[in-house]
Amino acid sequence: PFFLAIERGWFKAADLAVTIEDGNGSTTTVQLVGSGRFDIGHAALAPMAIARAKGFPIVSIAGFIRKGDMGILVPADMHMTKPKDLIGKKIVYTAGSLEGPFVDTFFKQNGVPVDKLRLLNVDASAKVSTYVSGNSDAAISTVPFFLPITAAKRPSTGILFADFGLDLPGFGLLAEPSTLKKKGPAVKRFVSLLCAAWAYILDGHQDEAVEAIRKQRPKSPLPASILKAQIEAYRSYFYTPATKDKAIGLQSVTDWQNTLRDMERAKAIESSAKPDSYFTNDFIDTGYGSKLVKPL
Repeated sequence: PFFLAIERGWFKAADLAVTIEDGNGSTTTVQLVGSGRFDIGHAALAPMAIARAKGFPIVSIAGFIRKGDMGILVPADMHMTKPKDLIGKKIVYTAGSLEGPFVDTFFKQNGVPVDKLRLLNVDASAKVSTYVSGNSDAAISTVPFFLPITAAKRPSTGILFADFGLDLPGFGLLAEPSTLKKKGPAVKRFVSLLCAAWAYILDGHQDEAVEAIRKQRPKSPLPASILKAQIEAYRSYFYTPATKDKAIGLQSVTDWQNTLRDMERAKAIESSAKPDSYFTNDFIDTGYGSKLVKPL
């Protein structure tokens, strides 16, 4: 939606001057936004929740991937379906990315001693190639992102964290409260526009979105077919039972309550405040977004 908004001039129409910089993992993005170096971050919201629970000044302002997409990618021919099947296996992950804070706790709460695993920390950019080349038995990341990439060279399935007691929100937008006070109107236009853009993309405009990605990121190694397949793979992850009737981006107290409960059980956080202190829906105006986001 970021690149489509640039290509279609939606940011300009909303009187927004937007600069996009690549990050290097969700945990790093949370730190950069919380320290005031960026106004808004696009990252997995689970690391944001950990930082928030520790008193870090940051809050979720939109939830896109509201169903937990984190998990373990495994080769289809190895028939691994549960965490214990990974004992003795070589697993790649990225410590600074969204899965980093949860790897140890996930396996421990599912009866798998971490010292029984062969965990390999690699840079986020190397995770796909390491797994697809066969240099690891599994990869921890966002399952629907990976599946289309590996389909041709290493057909895979996923073991979702959410199916084994750790249902964590996926990607969304986050900001520091002081930024929301200083730039509230602009942030609201930005967030509302992106939420509407996602709805537009999923409503039959995937090809237009893929074309925008390729124009804005000409050096991207992924072909159009895989980019489109990734969008489709994520379709069901935009909604949970609590948000099935809510516009994309809007978050639910119930979902956050369940997430914080699972994180406490996993000892990823010690204790949680009220669920609604972790997010706000105040910066989403569905009417505003739909006025700007229109077909060609």
